[in-house]
Formats: sequence, C-alpha cells, structure tokens
Amino acid sequence: MLVLGLFLLGLPFHIPGQALLRPAYAMGCVYFWTLFRPGSLPSPLTALIGLLLDLLGVTPTGLWAFLLVLLQASTLLARRRLAPRRFLLTWAAFCGFAAAASVLSWALQSALTLTLLPAWPAGLQIIIAACLYPALSALLVRIHRGPAAVELA
Repeated sequence: MLVLGLFLLGLPFHIPGQALLRPAYAMGCVYFWTLFRPGSLPSPLTALIGLLLDLLGVTPTGLWAFLLVLLQASTLLARRRLAPRRFLLTWAAFCGFAAAASVLSWALQSALTLTLLPAWPAGLQIIIAACLYPALSALLVRIHRGPAAVELA
C-alpha cells in the first residue's frame, strides 16, 4: 500500500505542492506501522521505500532512505510510551518527528549543494504532514483492523 500510494502521488494531478505529499505520506505510513505493527515494516523495506521516494523526487539518492529509517528507529524507541496513548498525543509526536525529518532533509540538502536553500518548502512539508496524518491514520486504522489484521487470518 505504501509503494502504491507513492506511485499514485507521483501521477500528474496538478495539485499545488503535490511533490511535498510523497514524503509526508511516507513519513505517516512509516510512523503508523512502526507504532502499531512494527513487524510488518522491517528496516530494509523502509530503506527501499526511502530510495524509491528519492528516485521519484528530486532529492539526493539515499537521503529519504536514511531519514525514514531514522524516523522508524525513533518511533521504535518511543513506541512503548506512545502506542497506548490517545490520538492527540501520537499525532503531536508524529508532528515533532515529521518536523525533525523535514528540517534535517533541508539541512542535508543545503550541505550537499553548499548553498543555503530556501526553508519554506521544509516548513510547508511539515504543515502538509501534520494535516495529512489524521486522515491517513483513520485509513490505516481501518486497514489495521481489517485485511491486515493477522489475528483475523
């Protein structure tokens, strides 16, 4: 589902800021599945999804692979405290993780190009990720309790 979503978001829908939806979608999916079903998204697969995100976008190869694996590791460290909490706390934690990943992406791209890139795309990506997560989470909860539920198989 994650890979299919990335390909769908890569289609030319002519939505303003559409390119920023792909990393926000990937971060939301990685965060959700790591938080609620960590065994379903192993780290090598997360790295491959990050490489796919790099190849679909214009970021240096390996950047999002590194950032998504870092997001996954951070979420795993906080999982025991976050998983049993209410949605608002998990959403706030996701917003913090997404902000850190977006700022780190901006900083690394600036360092690789040896120029200070504009910061507004990173800020817009943070806002898009924060706004996208509630709807994405609702969809993923339905999948988590439906066809992806191991206990129902």
